[in-house]
Amino acid sequence: MEKKIIYLPADERPCNYQHPDLILNLCSTELIKPPDSMMGYKKKAADVEQIQSWLLANLNQVDQIVLSIELLVFGGILPSRIHDLSKKEIFERVDFLKKLKSNNNNLKIYAFNLITRVPAYNSSDEEPDYYADYGEDIYKFGFLKDKNNRSKLTESELDELKRVKNNIPLQIKKDYLNRREKNHALNLKVLELLKAEVIDFLLFPMDDNSEFGFSAAERNELLKKAIKENLNERLMSYPGADESGVVLLSRALTEKYNCQPRVFIKYASSKGKNIIPPLEDRPLAITVKEQLTAAGAISVDNINDADYLLFVNTPSSVTIKVMEKWDFLLNREVIIDPERSLSDFVNSIKYYLNQNKKIALADTALINGADDQLLKLLASNDILKKLSAYGGWNTSSNTIGSVIAHANTIIIAKKIGESAEIIKEKNRRMLLLRYLDDWAYQYQIRADLNQKISDFGLDYFDLKDKEREMAKLTKKEMLEFKNQYLSSFDYDFELSFPWKRLFEIKININ
Repeated sequence: MEKKIIYLPADERPCNYQHPDLILNLCSTELIKPPDSMMGYKKKAADVEQIQSWLLANLNQVDQIVLSIELLVFGGILPSRIHDLSKKEIFERVDFLKKLKSNNNNLKIYAFNLITRVPAYNSSDEEPDYYADYGEDIYKFGFLKDKNNRSKLTESELDELKRVKNNIPLQIKKDYLNRREKNHALNLKVLELLKAEVIDFLLFPMDDNSEFGFSAAERNELLKKAIKENLNERLMSYPGADESGVVLLSRALTEKYNCQPRVFIKYASSKGKNIIPPLEDRPLAITVKEQLTAAGAISVDNINDADYLLFVNTPSSVTIKVMEKWDFLLNREVIIDPERSLSDFVNSIKYYLNQNKKIALADTALINGADDQLLKLLASNDILKKLSAYGGWNTSSNTIGSVIAHANTIIIAKKIGESAEIIKEKNRRMLLLRYLDDWAYQYQIRADLNQKISDFGLDYFDLKDKEREMAKLTKKEMLEFKNQYLSSFDYDFELSFPWKRLFEIKININ
């Protein structure tokens, strides 16, 4: 019997729609997902009624569903931040899960819904239009308001709270808080569905969060309710977002095949594992353990007990300082970092590869791209092709979760009897995609393109009608990069900009 899982991604971006397919294919598991024609586009919502009909039509093929509440209720992540739905409409849409469960008594539902993020900067690219002018003030308002509720503010903080509160127009404040309240009510409703065992396992990922703020306050209320209702064994909440789909797919596989991968963790520095990465609210080592648990794996203390070794390239006080400014993303600099020994880190990887250990590498030293010095060391030591999994994209949690899910799937594939050679061949394509995306594009080429786009009359968030022209230029630079560092991967590729902006790219390995 063919192995299938229904998958409802959070939106149509490659990290949510394409990459989980490639990872699950390592163990020949077919994802039944809505056709791309049914998905939305950026702020344009998918047709929720059409999604519901599609789910019912495919329900009899599976006994597991991994789904995004955002897509099911709002038609995507960005639509969840700008919608005008009533609570009644929201609750009716999420109650559709009851119909799925009643139509298939054997169905297990693994669901995730983001706690609405609060970016700390002015930009309306992914937020309501007024966020272009008031985003930073909205963030500060929520941060200081929550901090004031939980601890005493200084005089200067009280003055700042008063300033930002008065600076945000009343109508904008009302609109923003009203939508947050509806989204929070949805999450409380989702907890009821978890309690009723309509949902079997639930994630509340914290997208772009901090210690205090609107999202932190909402998270605390949700977790207190979950603990009171004895739901915390089937619920997790930690920093993350776009890795959540593949993490829950990994969990579904580990439960389907009764396989709990055992993982030994090694950090690039003992100090680095205790650093709180940007856009997150807890030390790196805590998030690693939580991502392992959510994905159906377990950490072990004895390296000889491990199915694979998770090497984590940690941030440091040096990299944290570099990442404080937005423009680091587009103006990469050589980082002199005495807090990590990359040479020792790479030598350890070489040693354990020679011991026939499987190595998964979570490259979290920087957000939004690979650690160039580390990847060059790996390339010069002929290691890139020998890793089981790699990631170095977007936030620390995005990287960690996707790398763990990737490595878990390889362990499961081996357990269920997939051919080692076929696994290796499929995995080379996945590794090349990650290196081209996280290293070639996110670290180097994106910064180069940003220096050129003004010549085309474009900006970072809008490629207008020049998307094909920019894709052609990008492929030229990427081929040059591949020939220099990735020549052992003998595959061609095509690429595009799915949201017609420079932030992310879609790569198809031929």
